Amino acid sequence: MKTVFFLLDSLNRHLLSPYGGTRIATPNFDRLASRCVTFDKHYIGSMPCLPARRDLLTGRQSFLHRSWGPIEPFDTCFTEVLGEQSGICSHLITDHFHYWEDGGATYHNRYDSYEFIRGQEGDPWKAMIQPPWERLREQYHHTQFSTERGNYKAQNIVNRDSIREESAFPSVQVVSAGLDFLKQHGQSDNWLVQIETFDPHEPFHAPERFKEAFDTGWEGPVLDWPRYGRVEDLPEECEELRANYYATVALCDDLLGRVLDEFDAQNLWEDTALVVTTDHGFLLGEHDFWAKNRQNIYEEIAHIPLFVHDPRRADKAGSRCDELTQTADLAATFLDLHDTAVPDRMASNSLLPLMDGLASTRDACLYGYFGGAVNVTDGVHSYHRFPADLASQEIYQYTLMPTHIFNFFTAEELSAAALVEAGDYSQGTPVLKVPVIERSPMYNVYGPGALLEDETRLYDLAADPGQTAAVEDPDVEARMIESMKQLMKDMSAPPEAFERVFPATQAMVDKA
Repeated sequence: MKTVFFLLDSLNRHLLSPYGGTRIATPNFDRLASRCVTFDKHYIGSMPCLPARRDLLTGRQSFLHRSWGPIEPFDTCFTEVLGEQSGICSHLITDHFHYWEDGGATYHNRYDSYEFIRGQEGDPWKAMIQPPWERLREQYHHTQFSTERGNYKAQNIVNRDSIREESAFPSVQVVSAGLDFLKQHGQSDNWLVQIETFDPHEPFHAPERFKEAFDTGWEGPVLDWPRYGRVEDLPEECEELRANYYATVALCDDLLGRVLDEFDAQNLWEDTALVVTTDHGFLLGEHDFWAKNRQNIYEEIAHIPLFVHDPRRADKAGSRCDELTQTADLAATFLDLHDTAVPDRMASNSLLPLMDGLASTRDACLYGYFGGAVNVTDGVHSYHRFPADLASQEIYQYTLMPTHIFNFFTAEELSAAALVEAGDYSQGTPVLKVPVIERSPMYNVYGPGALLEDETRLYDLAADPGQTAAVEDPDVEARMIESMKQLMKDMSAPPEAFERVFPATQAMVDKA
């Protein structure tokens, strides 16, 4: 068996034509759906980018134990299991530069080999010792302009000076490298290649030809990077930001088409699996918010696309699956595709039986940000339960790799750390239990201090798919709470995780 895993970042499910989207023409996603099983109730787990990838690789959720951080020494990654148990070679091709920062530096080494394409967002790629800041200040909108050395936005401006022709765009280079891999190895066996692009993640930078269909008449400076948080932009600025996202999705559709063309050219459909998905969605003004990390995890963020082609199930092409699934299930699916046993360590369910019409073993899916609400959905309702006070909650990081996105845990954070037993979470390995403090580098970036909403809510997704108004239904809420508690236990959530959201039930948890 051979597998191609095409992973995108921040791709909105509801804008794709196989899911009813009409604003953007996505003909290659339609082509993909005609060859695959399209999953209609696929959800995220841990948020955002790297936590989602940790779920994906390890088949376990981590957001109740850890914020953004590396693969841990006690983690079991499906790529390593494939190699050790079945001799499957794994290769990563990516422009996702977060893998090479302190908070992600152990991910790419879990593959047998990897290629890194430079230049996305704030990737510290190009040096410009004396940038012409005054000229550049006129070129870029003030909300995405910075002269601060090491700042993502300043670095992006420097990088983009080297990304002019379409062939120079990092996502284009990623897919070109993926096609080279397929041309060289397409007729070999026993491999998995992950072709992963940062697009359509912000900034929404696409070649000019993809922008033509979404021209807003904007004549101002470059504006393709929304601020995280509430919408405070002028209407014409909002339209330009959205238009640039649409253009980047159109680019992604085109890149997908190139992969599908190679499948057609080599007839890889007969012996090669193809899986296409994303890590999470992105708000484009819905609920009066941009982006993620600052608000409740609405459906636009949590409910994500998934397409799976298994050559042994070619008769399922063009069908749909309405069973509940989530990101962590991909680990078991990749193992199952290659007839490799799923380790007991993984809380991951293969999707292949669902493609045969069997029911999901999931009654609900749990998801969230570290330090934020605990969220659960059964596909009919979603329930978002916040701590009583985000600022005063007792919360710890459990880790043997004390790094944030950009840097190590500070001495102040580590001064109160203790070595503790964490049970099943760490496979019996003692780990550092590190108190979260307000001065932690993650606290106001993607932690408790970043959230602008903290209201516990229940939504009826069947009657109100846009989540425009929370509902009060004590019976449904009680059922969702029971699902949430059970899933948290299944995740080996630490005792204080229950205390954060269910303070009155702590005695019951201790007895359990």
